[in-house]
Amino acid sequence: MNIYVSNLGFSINDAELNKLFASYGVVKSAKVIVDKLTNQSRGFGFVEMTDENAAQAALKGLNGTMVEGRALKVNEARPREEQNNNRSSFKRW
Repeated sequence: MNIYVSNLGFSINDAELNKLFASYGVVKSAKVIVDKLTNQSRGFGFVEMTDENAAQAALKGLNGTMVEGRALKVNEARPREEQNNNRSSFKRW
C-alpha cells in the first residue's frame, strides 16, 4: 500500500520517515518530497509498505501523531490525476 504523509517537519528526511513507519511493518520505500530549486522538504512524502494490514495499522497509529511539534496527517495515497494541458479550457477575456 502507498501512503501519503503530510504536515511533516521540514527537517524530517527519508530515513526518519522510514523509521516512523518501520515499527508497524516492513517499509518498501519512504520518500520525503523536496523542492527542486532549494532542495528543502515540501512538508510531505510517501511511504510504501509491503503488508496491507501493517499499512492500515500505521494509518491508524500515526495519523495525528505529534512529530517535531506537528500533527502528522496520514492517508492512503490516491493515484496522481493527469494534468489537463489543453489551454483552450481557460477562459480568455
